[in-house]
Amino acid sequence: MKESWIADRMQKIDASGIRKVFDLAANMKDPVNLSIGQPHFDTPQPIKDALYKAVEDGKNAYSQTQGIAPLLQRLQADVDQEYGHADRKVFVSSGTSGALMLAISTLVNPGEEVIIFDPFFVMYKHLVSLAGGVPVMISTYPDFDIDIGKVEAAINDKTKLIICNSPANPTGRVGQAAEMEALAKLAKEKEIVLVSDEIYRSFCYDSEFVSPAKWNDETIVIDGFSKSHSMTGWRLGYVHGPQAVLQQMIKLQQFTFVCAPHPVQWAGLSALDYDISPYVDEYKAKRDFMLNELGNDYDIRGADGAFYMFVKAPWGTGTEFVKKAIENNLLIIPGNVFSSQDSHFRISYAAEQKTLERGVEILKKIVREG
Repeated sequence: MKESWIADRMQKIDASGIRKVFDLAANMKDPVNLSIGQPHFDTPQPIKDALYKAVEDGKNAYSQTQGIAPLLQRLQADVDQEYGHADRKVFVSSGTSGALMLAISTLVNPGEEVIIFDPFFVMYKHLVSLAGGVPVMISTYPDFDIDIGKVEAAINDKTKLIICNSPANPTGRVGQAAEMEALAKLAKEKEIVLVSDEIYRSFCYDSEFVSPAKWNDETIVIDGFSKSHSMTGWRLGYVHGPQAVLQQMIKLQQFTFVCAPHPVQWAGLSALDYDISPYVDEYKAKRDFMLNELGNDYDIRGADGAFYMFVKAPWGTGTEFVKKAIENNLLIIPGNVFSSQDSHFRISYAAEQKTLERGVEILKKIVREG
């Protein structure tokens, strides 16, 4: 194969951070795994039953690109009730990652800038680069709050988009109402598109979830079923926002993903009626356990939602600390996978309680050994 076969855009995507972690972890036996970014519980049985029924009923062909009518109608009714915006429409996407790709590809021209808050979900900067855009990182260290002054200072005539993620991966930070209101109003005033990634919105432990769309009716919201209902492999998301933007995203979906998996959409309709509050309560208890056990030895900020903690390494870099953890049979992710800094590491507490207890003991051992 010739190197010239590979498109230049692929050189902008670096998978080395995750790869290095798993290279280090390759020889681990029965590792204590606190690296997984998905729920530890299986998809609830009624949702699986709805999928089986859809398959048996022959709902296996393509659906309409924008999604099946019953699911669209239900999502639209929920969105209308929450926001009451005259021009807020919904379509069903092939996962939230697919929705992010569609949104960024639809909105960002080559050379245009996209503001991303650091630490960030790994996919954001790569999708921006793939579209020819320029990621502009705004640090939220040390508390992971959004500084509106920094955002305003970063805006120029090339700024096209701001990506907001609350509750956030990797920090678990939940944006507070005043913060979301200020961001939403700034984007509206400057005529910059605001994309709100709300995939973890069900998991807020210390305050109510609030979307910036409450104050900006042009906000594009991306959500889905992956985290809330443990359907990560089912690839079912949805988007709501101004109709003119969504029409272009649907057009692009038609020529890329075609549609979200048809039988899964029927399962999604069932999922909307499933009570996930026991899982939310369980993850809050896990969060509390981790904070209580590690809070005296580690600097932990954020962690108000989702199922992550972004922890400052007590010595060395995040990568050096993770290497030590792996030597002690604990698998966690270095912060530089999610950030321009290498000072932290990410813990996922989406795991069985016994696994968390084993992980806590290893982390205590490492910090006390120095």
